[in-house]
Amino acid sequence: MAQIRVHRLHKAFAEFTAVQDSTFTVRDGEFFCLLGPSGCGKTTTLRMIAGLELPTSGQVFLGDEDVSFKRASARDIAFCFQMFALYPHMNVRQNIAFPLVCQGLPKAEIERRVNEAANTLRITGLLGSSVSGLSSGDRQRVALGRAIVRQPLAFLMDEPLGALDSEFREVMCHELRALHDRLQATTVVVTHDQTEAMSMADTIAIMNRGVIEQLGAPMEVYERPASVFVADFIGSPAMNFLPFEAALNRGAETVQIGPAHVAVPTLRQDVPHGALLCGVRPEHVRFSDDSALRGEVLGTEYLGNSQIVSVATAAGATLRAKVDADLPVARGDHVGLCFDASAVFLFDQASGRALETARDDTPLASRGRSPRDSHHSRDSRDSRDSRNSRMQARARHG
Repeated sequence: MAQIRVHRLHKAFAEFTAVQDSTFTVRDGEFFCLLGPSGCGKTTTLRMIAGLELPTSGQVFLGDEDVSFKRASARDIAFCFQMFALYPHMNVRQNIAFPLVCQGLPKAEIERRVNEAANTLRITGLLGSSVSGLSSGDRQRVALGRAIVRQPLAFLMDEPLGALDSEFREVMCHELRALHDRLQATTVVVTHDQTEAMSMADTIAIMNRGVIEQLGAPMEVYERPASVFVADFIGSPAMNFLPFEAALNRGAETVQIGPAHVAVPTLRQDVPHGALLCGVRPEHVRFSDDSALRGEVLGTEYLGNSQIVSVATAAGATLRAKVDADLPVARGDHVGLCFDASAVFLFDQASGRALETARDDTPLASRGRSPRDSHHSRDSRDSRDSRNSRMQARARHG
């Protein structure tokens, strides 16, 4: 395996700029996700790494080699597409073996590698099956097997789980990460699904309109979003935003939003008068009769162990609070809202960038588990394995 280094990569199609001067490094053996909405440039970036698109300017390094303008066939990478791209007239074994046959490898070596890949993906029993009769999950495994069998320097995957239903997607998220850990492969995955990225990636590059808004570990992009876009895109439900106008001095510890003085982390910069945003995630919103920031409950969404309460505030924004499921609250109730100061974010509306506060001084580990850890800890290992086995059995038997 090898690291991938992208330096000031730029791609324009006539008057449209798809990717703007992207720079990042995928470390050897890292699981790296390009995350963002449709049309943000993530797939174009992946295709330039693969050699399926040539950059307008910039460089792509695979290991120490500059491959920026080399054809895809000259780059030692494997590419997995969203729609599997399997050959329907071939069985599973033939599909997996196809790239090795094209390379002219000896039959014994092809057989060894195919069996090894099938064993890794737990599809040995399907090698003689027609791909047209397989479930979506098993087709995805066959597509992965065709990539693995080449033993490339890097794996590139474009929305590899996009064609699966929600239950299979969760199963394959776990399996894809487990496969990566077994192979210790350098992997770059494109996805628009934040849950996939947060549950699988070591590092996430969040893209918007061709620009990388933030690059970091799952915990970092969740706990310290660099912009309004990142704060809004990462997290479900998304972060709440309260608009206000003010001039703030370095060292400020409160902001005024309507009639309320809201405590915030100590500001680390002077901010001239302008439009600002106060951001807080739903899990950090609490109800308090003593708060001057008040609102009317618009509705509730029951989630089992919690509920999402939507509140129209006097400040002109609608907030969502994630609270205990047994908290008595009903449509039309008037409630006071308060936030833990350490959980509040401040953003400049004009630039969309986060303001520097004391939050930036606090080690991330001191705030508890990351969303990725929380995602994996929701179920015990036994229950997760049981669910995976049940889903796979259901797929095979109809």
